[in-house]
Amino acid sequence: MVNCQQQERGRSSDSIVRMEQLWQEFFSDPSQWWDNRFINKKSSNYPDFEHKSTHEGLWIDGWLNPPWIEGKMAIITSGQLQSDARIRSRAPDSFCNDNLSKLCQEGRLKEALHVLELMLKQNTQAPINTYVVLLKGCAKRKALAEAKQVHTLIIQSGLDSDIFLGNTLVDMYAKCGSVLNARKVFNTMPQHNVFSWTAIISAYADHGQGEEAINLFQQMQQTGIAPDKVTFVVVLKACARTAALEQGKQLHSDIIKCGIESDVVIGNTLINMYAKCDCIKHARQVFNKMSERNVVSWNAMIAGYAQNGLGKEGLGLYEQMKQAGVQPNNVTYGILLKSCASSAALNHGKQLHSDIIRSGFEPDVVVGNTLVDMYAKCGCLEDARQVFNKMIEKDVVSWSAMIAGYVQNGLGKEALALYEQMKNEGVQPNSVTYVILLTSCASIAGLEQGYAKCGCIDDALELFNNMNERNVVSWSAIIAGYAQNGLGEEALALYDQMKQEGVLPNNVTYVILLNACASIAAVKRGKQLHTDIIRSGFQQDVTVGNTLVDMYVKCGCIEHAHEVFNNMNERDVVSWSTMIAAYAQNGLGKEAMSLYEQMRQEGVQPNSVTYVILLKTCASNLALEWGRQLHLDVIRSGCKSDVSVGTTLVDMYAKCGCIEHACRVFNNMHERDVLSWNVMISGHAQQGLGREALTLLEGMQSEGMIPNAITYVSVLSACSHCGLVDEGRHLFDSMFEDYGVIPTMDHYACIVDLLGRAGCLADAEDFINRMPMQPNVVVWRTLLGAAQHHGHVEIGRHAFDCVMKVEPENDAAYVLLSNTYAAVGQDG
Repeated sequence: MVNCQQQERGRSSDSIVRMEQLWQEFFSDPSQWWDNRFINKKSSNYPDFEHKSTHEGLWIDGWLNPPWIEGKMAIITSGQLQSDARIRSRAPDSFCNDNLSKLCQEGRLKEALHVLELMLKQNTQAPINTYVVLLKGCAKRKALAEAKQVHTLIIQSGLDSDIFLGNTLVDMYAKCGSVLNARKVFNTMPQHNVFSWTAIISAYADHGQGEEAINLFQQMQQTGIAPDKVTFVVVLKACARTAALEQGKQLHSDIIKCGIESDVVIGNTLINMYAKCDCIKHARQVFNKMSERNVVSWNAMIAGYAQNGLGKEGLGLYEQMKQAGVQPNNVTYGILLKSCASSAALNHGKQLHSDIIRSGFEPDVVVGNTLVDMYAKCGCLEDARQVFNKMIEKDVVSWSAMIAGYVQNGLGKEALALYEQMKNEGVQPNSVTYVILLTSCASIAGLEQGYAKCGCIDDALELFNNMNERNVVSWSAIIAGYAQNGLGEEALALYDQMKQEGVLPNNVTYVILLNACASIAAVKRGKQLHTDIIRSGFQQDVTVGNTLVDMYVKCGCIEHAHEVFNNMNERDVVSWSTMIAAYAQNGLGKEAMSLYEQMRQEGVQPNSVTYVILLKTCASNLALEWGRQLHLDVIRSGCKSDVSVGTTLVDMYAKCGCIEHACRVFNNMHERDVLSWNVMISGHAQQGLGREALTLLEGMQSEGMIPNAITYVSVLSACSHCGLVDEGRHLFDSMFEDYGVIPTMDHYACIVDLLGRAGCLADAEDFINRMPMQPNVVVWRTLLGAAQHHGHVEIGRHAFDCVMKVEPENDAAYVLLSNTYAAVGQDG
């Protein structure tokens, strides 16, 4: 037994020695070896390299190999391995294509390209299909560099005039993201067919250039080439992306003439086009006429309703879909859940969740992600986390959705904790995750349990600095984080760093930075940004223009704001409203109204924001006639149902002394919020109608509306003006117990005024002494005013001394004290 083992050991040792010798021979002269790896290696039994004379074989992963082989093979170049003769003798076309296909499928494009180059060096003409295989492999991997090399080989082989290869090249360049190269190939093709045109049209449509895609389609028709079904589908999608309704309708007419309207794919695409163009009725007509509908048809129509804000109709169609025996798929549920999320339709969302469980789609990662998003946006974080925890498979979207849920609901610390868990589980965050987290850090700074403002911004900056690739989106997010937390200077410093790193700002970046300048009144930096905006070509972006106007206004540069406004090529309702607000906020009411008239003359329809700005201007200037004219305009515009407009109308009439008109507007409002009631109560208080104000408070409570701190200031003020001392004190004592409203300095001042007006000065002084906070100037000055009114010198003098301790230069206090002495015939 021992002898047998020794013999085996000896043979093994000899084999190892011989194997090392063969490898040394191979590396000393690779030209003596056939390279079988790319062409002739049909199975693992075939050697990777075969000696041309002895036919001994070498395997790269052979178990007898010496340990230095792997390192040596890593540095040897493919050009040192001479497999030319082997390729020439053993490479039939079909076998070559099979191996090339395999290499392309495995992503080994460089190796596949090397094989093709070797074939051409030996004057072996590769068939057209070989190039097609390689081009499709490049398209799949978006390998533009390798694709260009294949294109060069095609030109060198004289095959660049082949229409089939030309079409494949156009398609390949488009899929690699190079529309310019796709167009160059298309333009140099000696002839085009329907596939050529469809390929180039698709290239533009898929890269967001829908208008050019439509133009190319029209050129195609002019050449006399008839579109096929695929062409129509591609162009309809371009119309959908650009909201080109008229072109879409013309295509629909052409489709009917071609007799392919009944095709289910055409029908589905028509539904999508009409829905994206906001023609939901036309979309439904197409849907109703379809003789055959598949799940995509139902999904397209449901999505159309969802996109147009008709979530209930979408859910109704979903029920019809089930009744028709069509099984919803994961796309159906994704569309419906997103609709529920956008409209916060929690009950519908929960019903869909039950249907998803019954249909077996709960394990689907896309459905799971959308469920998490739906629950989070409906404020049900526990349900969202429960779905998240149950998910068998979680991708980066799953984690990002749950993190976003915490951020959206103000739970920034939980979002950051989940991010740490995500990293611990080996899931790599993407750019979306980082933007969400940066927003989280910005939003929670200084808000939770003494969490330091700069602490969270530091977390955001750390996340930002850890990003492998920082693009304009991530830069804009971190800049916004600083800007939104009052760190405008730091935000502007980041902008300077962004430019130094060669990242170009976009319109969003400029809007954020301009807002930062506005917040800190940094007009000099704002002007520098204005110059950068002009250089970068964003001066005609309407949003950037609007923000420039706003920045100059907030920095007190009305003339600059007006200059920007006048130079804008396009002005929307926001542009006009911003400029009108600028005049209104600076006491230029006539100019604001004049600009409003100009706005209407230019055909721009004011919106609710415009009317609110103007009505507030009328209220502050007591400009009743302007207010009445605006009221008529509001009615004509259809904005009267807007709760903010209605509330501002009530306030305007009340402040102008027309309480009856205020009541009429208030009573006609279909919807009223707390602010509406507060304005109405305040209006009655200003007119000395205390009892009516109390009645309004009762009406507010009976409608289930919860009074807030402002409500109680208005009601207490009404009681004060009408001498309703008992009612006022009762309201003050019960406001916290009934509604949890904690009394503020304004409420205490109202009670001091209430007691002071009623002549209860001692009670007022005692009330001040029992305040749980240090009284401010307003409280003491209110008592001083009451003392002057009732001629109470002692209390007046004490109140005056307390005012002087806080504001020694308060002129009003001196006047009130002097009047107090004068009222009793004393010399102060």
